Amino acid sequence: MSDWTAFGRVDADGTVYVKTSEGERVVGSWQAGAPEEGLAHFARRFADLVTEVDLTEARLNSGAADAGGSLSTVRRIRGSLAEAHVVGDIDALAARLDKLAVVAEEKAGEARAAREAARGEALARKTALVEEAEKLAAESTGWKTAGDRLKEILDEWKTIRGVDKKADGELWKRFAAARDGFTRRRGAHFASLDQQRKQAHTAKEELVAEAEKLSDSTDWAATANQLKELMNQWKAAPRASKESEQKLWERFRAAQDAFFSRRSEVFSARDNEQRANLERKQALLVEAEALDVDGDPKGAQAKLRDIQAQWHEAGRVPREAAASLERRLRAIDDKVREVMDSAWRRTTKEDNPLLAQMRAQVAEAEERLARAQAAGDARRVKEAEQALASKRQFLQLAEQAAG
Repeated sequence: MSDWTAFGRVDADGTVYVKTSEGERVVGSWQAGAPEEGLAHFARRFADLVTEVDLTEARLNSGAADAGGSLSTVRRIRGSLAEAHVVGDIDALAARLDKLAVVAEEKAGEARAAREAARGEALARKTALVEEAEKLAAESTGWKTAGDRLKEILDEWKTIRGVDKKADGELWKRFAAARDGFTRRRGAHFASLDQQRKQAHTAKEELVAEAEKLSDSTDWAATANQLKELMNQWKAAPRASKESEQKLWERFRAAQDAFFSRRSEVFSARDNEQRANLERKQALLVEAEALDVDGDPKGAQAKLRDIQAQWHEAGRVPREAAASLERRLRAIDDKVREVMDSAWRRTTKEDNPLLAQMRAQVAEAEERLARAQAAGDARRVKEAEQALASKRQFLQLAEQAAG
């Protein structure tokens, strides 16, 4: 573009021409200065066109722009070249635009095909949902699961766009009919439940009687398996009416609890290791509770750490005792912490190691500031002043907290 005379000229009266393969044509007039400035002015206009083409091509290639819109832009610029008031290689730009138009047309076609594919996919998804709903309505006996799934199908249906109005309406009629059919069939099912509940009551009454017969057994393994099997049968049996179901369940559960409670007691009696662990922890707890926390907090803290180590080594204790033991030991630990914290707060400002450390940091920051000032380094002085101010503020807050 620096050699504007290759693509244009300005004659003696200031008329500006552009040179093309079809010859010269007038693009304007320049009276404001030297002919070179006139050519430069119209060359910049041409550069603006090239920039617009560059952006259009880049956005088209990246997929950021709608191919149809890009095609319209290319055609607009291409159509304007014959009368454009610019100076530049119009022939080369026209050829470039022609190639770009082909690319844009291809991408626009691909976009149309993609939209068609999306419409086809949306139609297929809605069709699949309708077919699933029709199958659920005709076959499913899992009433809650099927009902929930029909709600999910409706929610998914609402998210699908792009199906033409006629096809969408026909599919919706099928889906609505399937939902209505399911609702009618479910209603008929629950209408027959009264008879089933009566039969369920009889079956569960027998299960309760069998469980009560086993509740006194001492054949632990075999009886436990039998009771578990009875539980499986209970779960598999239909539900009785609400009132009788609750009463039968309470009897059935009481029979199970009686057996398993006795078995648990026997197993606990046999568990010598846990009893020994329990006795050991109780002894440690007595030792911990006897510590002179108020008189010698540091010594109590050290001894408590040793007791806690032995506590963890002692092993597990019966479940019913564990929470109480841990709660008592934790209470002692809390008391030691409270006394130690109180002792720390009573430390004078002069003896407080944290305050001494913070004062040392302030002194060090003051020395750094002095060195920076002596060196005449403004940046270091500013940084040192900020650091010193921060450390003085923290020291002041710490001293106030210490009392």
